[in-house]
Amino acid sequence: MNYGKKISVIAFLVMLLSSGCSTLGTLSSDDDATAVGVNVGALSSIRTIVSASDMENQADKAYRKRLKEAQDKEKLASANDAQAKRLNAIGKRIIPVAVAASADTEKYADATQWNWEVNLIRSEEINAFCMPGGKIAFYTGLMDKLEATDDELAMVMGHEVAHALREHARAQAAKGQLTSIGATVLGLVVGKGQFARVFDFANDMLNLKFSRGDESEADLVGLELAARAGYDPRAGVSLWQKMDKANSGASIPWFSTHPSSENRIREIEAQLPRVLPLYELAQKPKPKPRPAAEQNPQATKKSVKGARKPAQKAAKTPAP
Repeated sequence: MNYGKKISVIAFLVMLLSSGCSTLGTLSSDDDATAVGVNVGALSSIRTIVSASDMENQADKAYRKRLKEAQDKEKLASANDAQAKRLNAIGKRIIPVAVAASADTEKYADATQWNWEVNLIRSEEINAFCMPGGKIAFYTGLMDKLEATDDELAMVMGHEVAHALREHARAQAAKGQLTSIGATVLGLVVGKGQFARVFDFANDMLNLKFSRGDESEADLVGLELAARAGYDPRAGVSLWQKMDKANSGASIPWFSTHPSSENRIREIEAQLPRVLPLYELAQKPKPKPRPAAEQNPQATKKSVKGARKPAQKAAKTPAP
């Protein structure tokens, strides 16, 4: 094959990556108002270039690395931590829904054999992730700075789990490998190898970035997962309103790769008629017990009133 033909093949690979591959697995334009649940296409076929088991093993190593770094800095929340318990309670509702959804292997990865984990890392960063294989982590900054409700946290968790179910990381890795192969061939043909590593794919799962299309899709699939788990999908709107407000002062990693909050909110609102019926049918989380003062405010008033009497009597006692 001469140089011209080789370069043509490389150009075809680049065109494939920049156009056709980016449209695989996008949301359907089905406008049936009676439909329930969001509508997604089949999984990206390009992902099969990368072994699923290899991807999950790589993700597990990266997850262990992050947890060890947090533990060494005493930033990894214990299982008894109140916030960690709250997060795990949400996970215990969303994970079974995700596993059930994975029965549709045309649309979702087979998550039945995943060793799911949910961990909380103490950091001011507003961020969260779910790696292939069900490795979930949240940062306390997301919980604290947004003052996130359980419904809002469920929207975030659903979003991150959706990335894993839709195998977005695997597809991104496959695209990276194709690009790397094309760059290597181009480097051998043009410039005697000096451009061979320009497009090398970053293997660090912790730094993997998804496309905006993947992010939008994860939001909507996550919306359905959370709704089926009994969390109000309307919290997706309030979550992005809070995220937009928090992002006005400083750049948020979790926010940076997403479409604008206005577009996101519009898309979520458009999907609410599809997912609200699922939420209405779902078993809801048990309400948290309220403090005794909230349960019986009259008793609290009496106790406060009674507590004031000794102080009033003491004030009338003449000084010695």
